[in-house]
Amino acid sequence: MAPKKKVEEPKKVILGRPSNNLQIGIVGVPNVGKSSFFNTLSQTDLGKAANFPYATIDPEEARIPVPDERFDWLCQLYKPASKVPAFLTCVDIAGLTAGASTGAGLGNAFLSHVRSVDGIFQVVRAFDDAEVIHVEGDVDPCRDMQIISTELRLKDIEWVEKGLEQAKKNARSAGGVSLADKAKKEEVAIVEKILKHLVEDNKDVRKGNWSNKEVEVINGLNLLTAKPITYLVNLSERDFVRKKNKWLPKIKAWIDENNPGDSLIPFSVALEERLVRMTDEEKVAEAETLGLGKNASALGKITTAGYTSLDLIRYFTCGPDEVRAWTIRKGTKAPAAAGVIHSDFENKFICGEIMAYNDLKEHGTEALVKAAGKLRQQGKPYEVVDGDICYWKAGQ
Repeated sequence: MAPKKKVEEPKKVILGRPSNNLQIGIVGVPNVGKSSFFNTLSQTDLGKAANFPYATIDPEEARIPVPDERFDWLCQLYKPASKVPAFLTCVDIAGLTAGASTGAGLGNAFLSHVRSVDGIFQVVRAFDDAEVIHVEGDVDPCRDMQIISTELRLKDIEWVEKGLEQAKKNARSAGGVSLADKAKKEEVAIVEKILKHLVEDNKDVRKGNWSNKEVEVINGLNLLTAKPITYLVNLSERDFVRKKNKWLPKIKAWIDENNPGDSLIPFSVALEERLVRMTDEEKVAEAETLGLGKNASALGKITTAGYTSLDLIRYFTCGPDEVRAWTIRKGTKAPAAAGVIHSDFENKFICGEIMAYNDLKEHGTEALVKAAGKLRQQGKPYEVVDGDICYWKAGQ
């Protein structure tokens, strides 16, 4: 009797744009340290100024290198003429105030800017400073988080209601029994489910348990609450160094209640502004003086968290001319991963010669990896793994 054919589970569709060129927006109410944070991010080289190319695309957008010890090690091994790390594109978005969803202040512009990014760094103020006024009169990070959560959700409800009207209109015109007509009727039920999740369940879309078909509808609507959020809590330098702040337990409790599973990273813009002006040696000395090991900055951790939240991974191409990290979405198959370098590599894809970073680190050279039988030829079905070192072969 022939063995049963293994049934492959359908690949999980990821929320968000199917792109490798994703952006993260810096969001918050006014005067919480957003622009100061962006400025330190866009001035920093994350400790690698001599090695990494850096570009500010315009005053509100910057490409920030993502720190990676694997990349550093590969550069030491190959000693290439050019070194290009993975980047995270960050966008500074103007402050949001209560009522933005109905157009108050710069509300509509703000929400359209949030809609154009793929993930959110939400900067939350947890420091007192009489010289920095708060738009709501006093410092209360939980209230600020609630304002933003409410405004994003209200705008999503408005968009989903419009989407439901359109879906119903499409379904009414679909009188037949074709697959296309059936799909239009199914879409109405899906959009109704999304609306219920937002209005009755009072939850962000990214916290729902959605099927692949439902995710495709959500991605078509491009909803604000479907975007991953990393909460960045801006502390005074003193509180950051001593790792204590009266608001931190309350902020953690708010996240656990409202958006469980979202990341929280404490940092201090005041400290980062000082560190960004220092040399590498001065930064290490300052960190040791403050009792924070050899690195007092949280910017590397923040950048890595943003990159990961977007389901981004990287593979490497290595040689004496260049070591380069290429950003792709988790689950990308070999031809599409090769296509990030050039579309011809995808269109005329033959195969990839792949080795794992850990195998190269263990054996020390490509020749020894090959001798150990760890250099693999992979075809079109192969899903590239974070840290793979790839050499692509394509037809003429």
